[in-house]
Amino acid sequence: MNNSLPNLLQLTETLFVHSALEPNDMQHVANAGFKSVIINLPDYELGENQATASSIMTAARALGLEIIYQPVVTKEMTHHDCKLFHNNIAKLPSPVLAFCSSGNRCTLLFNGIIP
Repeated sequence: MNNSLPNLLQLTETLFVHSALEPNDMQHVANAGFKSVIINLPDYELGENQATASSIMTAARALGLEIIYQPVVTKEMTHHDCKLFHNNIAKLPSPVLAFCSSGNRCTLLFNGIIP
């Protein structure tokens, strides 16, 4: 992966997490060599100016990225959410970039830790 995405955290050889991204960031995601994206950030969690999952998905697909919207509220996270996250990782082309507000929620989902 190249350095076009600051704050990138590598969890495995093929899974990385990041803080909130916008539609225009999808070009950086593609340039960094990612093939897929998982959005774990619910729409408007960061306020009314937050880009919607739909707008991010449109930008990602226009660049040939696979993308899944799996919104998760940290305080409501379940084991089912963790299992679904792993299933999504398994079915997507790698490398995969998952993002939420800080990257922490994606890490918790990967590790199966329920806050």
